[in-house]
Amino acid sequence: MKALWNDKIIAESDKTVVIEGNHYFPVNSVNPAYLRDSQTHTICHWKGTASYYHIEVEGMDNRDAAWYYPDPSDAAEPIRDHVAFWKGVKVLP
Repeated sequence: MKALWNDKIIAESDKTVVIEGNHYFPVNSVNPAYLRDSQTHTICHWKGTASYYHIEVEGMDNRDAAWYYPDPSDAAEPIRDHVAFWKGVKVLP
């Protein structure tokens, strides 16, 4: 699987975890050069508290376009150290 935004590969892995239709990429498969920390946090009733990244590619900013669970619930443990994408980031095989 690949996560693409602005014609750049943000992440690539053959070991994503799929939950609720979202591919969660292992953190070591994500290019950190494109990520910037966000102060945004949301709460999922069963996964826990999500943290976000902004994606920046060639001066273009996609705010809060990636999320992860730094301390997921026991039920969501498979997505620990994984990152998912949305907001126009294409996830393709």
